[in-house]
Amino acid sequence: MATSLTWLGHAAFRLDTPAGRRIYVDPFLTGNPSCPASELEPERIDAILVTHGHGDHVGDAARLAQAFACPLIAQVELRGWLARQMRSGDDMSQALNKGGGVEVAGIRVTLTHANHSSSTDDGTYAGESCGFVLEIPDGPTVYVAGDTNVFGDMALIGRIYRPDVAVLPIGDHFTMGPREAAVAAELVGARRIVPSHYGTFPLLTGTPEALRPLLGDGVELLVPAPGETVPL
Repeated sequence: MATSLTWLGHAAFRLDTPAGRRIYVDPFLTGNPSCPASELEPERIDAILVTHGHGDHVGDAARLAQAFACPLIAQVELRGWLARQMRSGDDMSQALNKGGGVEVAGIRVTLTHANHSSSTDDGTYAGESCGFVLEIPDGPTVYVAGDTNVFGDMALIGRIYRPDVAVLPIGDHFTMGPREAAVAAELVGARRIVPSHYGTFPLLTGTPEALRPLLGDGVELLVPAPGETVPL
């Protein structure tokens, strides 16, 4: 079984690993106008990862973590807030901070820096916005940048983790747009790029078509439609 990635619209993704594990990243499903109706109620989840506290990323995370009794990984302040939504005690094994990692659902998950803000819908401080590096046995290493602008230390992420695939926001206005995302792709060094955080709302004007000609030679742009699965 190969690793695959399914775009659920906006910045929500489902990752399936060669070992048959299913991981959701930023599961903004309910209320997401780009999420197909068939994807609103997952059939199974082995882990959930949340990059930061904004509602279009936290989404259904607490509800789904309870429903499937699965790990919910987030930065420590955000993980504490999510625990309160679930009315459960803080689980420090699932609360990371930047540079820290944990084994979950058969993969290594490491929290990275992102250049953005983070608070919950009720105004609670949710730490800082983050990205994730997912190291998958018998599969690729995937860097999910989360909401961010390009920043120089993306080169360190490339140097340390050598991601094969990078999921980069391109929508502009709230995150970087295509021009900045092309530089991010160069710094990270991944040979395959998946765009995210675009096309959901009118303010998000960046497009894959604007990004494509800006990418370096040999860099493949994967552009799944909402609900579409692509092999990695």
